Amino acid sequence: MHRDIQRRSPAFTPAAETAIEQVDPGIRRQILGHGPDLMVCRVWFEQGAIGRVHSHPHSQSSYVESGRFRVTIDGEERELEAGDGFYVAPFLDHGALCLEAGCLLDTFNPARADFLGEEG
Repeated sequence: MHRDIQRRSPAFTPAAETAIEQVDPGIRRQILGHGPDLMVCRVWFEQGAIGRVHSHPHSQSSYVESGRFRVTIDGEERELEAGDGFYVAPFLDHGALCLEAGCLLDTFNPARADFLGEEG
């Protein structure tokens, strides 16, 4: 399991001043804000990019800001588009295939220490 995150982001996170990292082929992530109990990330996907099936101990709720995605959660698949959302309970297998280039806003509870390089 992870350890408690002792730091938090600044109160304001201007997108133009916040790092964007390449996390997988065709997938980039920007951490928009976090504290020990919450993290919000913007994740851009190129068409055809795959968010591989994985699980983690965090609750996750995501909003489809743009594009179209085939999302799999615990073996169930749904196609989602801009305006849709989904929830992933802790430890459930989940992943996404980007059908049309777009962006997800992901929220996590607690914050993802691994995203901050604080695995423990």
